[in-house]
Amino acid sequence: MSAGLNPAQHEGVRYLDGPCLVLAGAGSGKTRVITQKIAHLIVDKGFEPRHIAAVTFTNKAAAEMRERVGKLLEGKTMSAPGKEGRKVPVGQITVCTFHSLGVQILRKEAEHVGLKPQFSIMDSDDCFGMVQEQLATTDKQLIRRVQNAISLWKNGLVVPEQALAAAQTEDEQMAALVYCSYVATLHAYQAVDFDDLIRLPTELFAANEAVRERWQNRLRYLLIDEYQDTNACQYSLLKLLAGPRAAFTAVGDDDQAIYGWRGATLENLSQLQTDFPNLRVIKLEQNYRSTLRILTAANNVIAHNPKLFEKKLWSEHGMGDSVSVTPANDEEHEAESVVFRLSAHKFERRAQFRDYAILYRGNFQARIFEQVLRRERIPYVLSGGTSFFDRAEIKDLCAYLRLIANPDDDPAFIRAITTPKRGIGSVTLEALGSFAGQAKVSLFEAVYMGGLAARLTDRQIEPMRAFCDFIQRLTARAEHDPASSVLDDMMDGIHYEAYLYDAFDERQAQGKWTNVLEFLQWLKKKGTKPEAAGIDAGGGAQTGAVEAEEATGYDNADGFGDTGKNLLGLIQTVALMSMLEGRDEDPDAVKLSTVHASKGLEYPHVFLVGCEEGIMPHRGSSDDDAPVDDARIEEERRLMYVAITRAQRSLHLTYCKKRKRARETIVCEPSRFIKEMLLDEAPPPGADEAPMTPKDRLASLKALLGGA
Repeated sequence: MSAGLNPAQHEGVRYLDGPCLVLAGAGSGKTRVITQKIAHLIVDKGFEPRHIAAVTFTNKAAAEMRERVGKLLEGKTMSAPGKEGRKVPVGQITVCTFHSLGVQILRKEAEHVGLKPQFSIMDSDDCFGMVQEQLATTDKQLIRRVQNAISLWKNGLVVPEQALAAAQTEDEQMAALVYCSYVATLHAYQAVDFDDLIRLPTELFAANEAVRERWQNRLRYLLIDEYQDTNACQYSLLKLLAGPRAAFTAVGDDDQAIYGWRGATLENLSQLQTDFPNLRVIKLEQNYRSTLRILTAANNVIAHNPKLFEKKLWSEHGMGDSVSVTPANDEEHEAESVVFRLSAHKFERRAQFRDYAILYRGNFQARIFEQVLRRERIPYVLSGGTSFFDRAEIKDLCAYLRLIANPDDDPAFIRAITTPKRGIGSVTLEALGSFAGQAKVSLFEAVYMGGLAARLTDRQIEPMRAFCDFIQRLTARAEHDPASSVLDDMMDGIHYEAYLYDAFDERQAQGKWTNVLEFLQWLKKKGTKPEAAGIDAGGGAQTGAVEAEEATGYDNADGFGDTGKNLLGLIQTVALMSMLEGRDEDPDAVKLSTVHASKGLEYPHVFLVGCEEGIMPHRGSSDDDAPVDDARIEEERRLMYVAITRAQRSLHLTYCKKRKRARETIVCEPSRFIKEMLLDEAPPPGADEAPMTPKDRLASLKALLGGA
């Protein structure tokens, strides 16, 4: 099962005598090692698939791993003694994210952490609203700071009482007090947030030996992808699951640790050797992605960081193109230059637009490139653009739709009953949540139970029952009446337009209401394309309802069609559309992405822009004179290493001599990382030339065509 592997990969797959750390350099085939090891465990060593768990960080990575494992094991039978000839039940293998694993554990063990099995999972917006209510402010930056502090405390296994005791400033004390109330509110709602999905199983395993041993016996071999991105809580969960058997393989790269700002810590790599003294360390240094010139630049940059483990990438792809560094007068000149050189390069190489990526440090850099690409009619996809279905006003309406389809959807209940406000505050909802938790029913059902009167006054209960009566009337009609009629009555009943104009300034409210009208129009006339209705999925890439239905096999014949169809059918389509916006597509378009979002991806040709001091490396402070600490520079250097190693065949760096910041123009210095790359190529072309006019550009392309 391990044919075609290089010696280091082969060792990583076959080693089973204890805990194993595979240090996988960029492009060195780490996913192949994980998938081949799963196959080896099952086919050759007789492990039951249900006893194996492979854990990673993103749904996309988990889906890719699951697909590759499925192909490897398709039609395979076991060869281990006593199991010869048994067909491999591939579906029993656990391949998921850390958070998905946490959900599985909590669903099974809910009673041990004081939750009902149907507990709700709050999304970021739900949690934002809870923190906002606790702070009683509209300052979004303050709310995000407190929300981030709570997340870091949870990821560090710091309980509210510890956070409060450790608070040294008024701001820290305020955040810790909000943390206390926030945790109590979540528990009252019988809900968890994203961080709880890992924190709660970790605390449960630490406190309950019987539960811990049950899961240790269920998951007898663990494979952890992107190990360098784990935080303290995830590492604790790993140790508790591994137990004294310590049967695991962790795969990661200390040179690609770029998520320190969200709690990931490199200390977990060094701690492995302390906690598991017999740890086997295997290095994957052969790169299958990039040319030697690109790898040399990457090796030279990362060599300036202190090393946990010495490692140097190499490749058999040959020297490849020179790495180019081009200065620009300003950001407009930079965008002009990059887009023209990309067009010329594509023509010379007979390449496609999908072969190119423009990478940058911050999202603010994307706008000017979008403008130039649109002007030149070059298709592009913007990574991380806001999905239409992720906009707050659309999520508000979707909460009503979800509740009409499923009254037991607690997060939808909380969002809908509080938006717009109905005089139902957090104290009332906490009491309702506590009552529902004890009765083991949904919040919606709890509203109608007689025992609630012992917790709340009639004045508190009456508006909740009026709301639930309203939802029940819509639910009764949703299956039979035309969707357009039910939607109109829903909107009349919730007075959402008035709420927007009360809650936001006129310009914001108008934009949000326009989105609402477009969404309602799409629901009523489903089958039209988003561009006709004005629905933009973000980043210049639009997704049509018709395309979504074709991709999933749903069409008008299935009952998902015109305005005469019922609302329940449309709600199913909304769920499909919101999921499908994240489906993998590969349009022939240039990819615009932050370096963080590009991690794990690769492109034949990369333009890395804005390589200046203050951007790459990012200063992280508005004070230009503030010193930048070594830890930040080291993480920024790892980010540069990640950016360089996204390129397969060619890499082009640019920086600006001057850049606009606020209302002034500042002089920029080239990034220190350019010098660290030790490029010995010819001097870059001068940047003093004015950007080419469209006429000059056309003449240049004609000349290229004539010389072809």
